[in-house]
Amino acid sequence: MEQPVHDLDALFDQLGLEHSDQAIDDFVSQHRPLPAGVRLHEADFWNDSQAAFLQEAVEEDADWAAVVNGLDAMLR
Repeated sequence: MEQPVHDLDALFDQLGLEHSDQAIDDFVSQHRPLPAGVRLHEADFWNDSQAAFLQEAVEEDADWAAVVNGLDAMLR
């Protein structure tokens, strides 16, 4: 059975954020660049549940990991 593939739109939806292309572009512009040494889930703009989701996705190499890592790269 294939694992689901998630995209950036789905990630923003999962995080409870506006997920239109413009909203995603605005989010990245507003929060870029993350300070050196700050892991994505440690950024101060996430609420506790968003941060926990992002951390878990990467640490457990969940099916969300690729898109979370992509967002991390966009914010660098």
